[in-house]
Parts: sequence; structure tokens; C-alpha cells
Amino acid sequence: QVQLVESGGGLVQPGGSLRLSCAASGFTLDDYPIGWFRQAPGKEREGVSCISRSEGSTYFADSVKGRFTISRDNAKNTVYLQMNSLKPEDTAVYYCAADSFDGGGCHADDYDYWGQGTQVTVSS
Repeated sequence: QVQLVESGGGLVQPGGSLRLSCAASGFTLDDYPIGWFRQAPGKEREGVSCISRSEGSTYFADSVKGRFTISRDNAKNTVYLQMNSLKPEDTAVYYCAADSFDGGGCHADDYDYWGQGTQVTVSS
């Protein structure tokens, strides 16, 4: 059974850091492009960062460039999103997803396996 489970969300003050984890079961994450997406109340789901198969390339939304990094730990079958210098506008539910068709983009419509999401709240 294919499953993605996110963890690591929480409440953090502006300027703080969080590391989100996306653990996979039922398939090997390194075989698929993996994306992190977020959705704030009343807004559409947006691509935050994506990493191609075998860390060939990465994408970051302009709003998170220089603050977020994405990485894989193949031994743990896990992808991480390190989030630094967090801002209140980063508040959202964060989802990880896998693209079984390897479409090459970082758009939510291209991804077909999704986790349940983890809440990130940036507030003082």
C-alpha cells in the first residue's frame, strides 16, 4: 500500500525554523519526483519545493528561495523540507506528494500520491 506521512509541523515564532519530514511506505521515494505543497485558508494549494528523481534538480517557489531547502535520505526513504527564517505568511497546511508519472513540474495537479498534511503556524 502506497503511503506518505508528513511530520514535523507545529507552532513557531517568526524567524524560527522547522524541519518537515515525508516518510514513504509501499514504494521507494527516490524513484519519484517529490514535492512539498502548502495550502492556507481560502487560498489555492501551491508548490513550495520539488525535487526530481535521484536529486537531479530542485525547484523552490520565489517566496521561499534562500530560506527553504529540500533533501532526501534514501536510507530512511524520507524527504525533508528544512524551513528557516519562517514568516507568518508561511502559515499553512503542508503536504508532501509523489508524481508517479514524472511530469517534471511542481504543480499540484501533476502529483498523484499525497500525504495527510501537517500544520505549520508561524506566530508570535
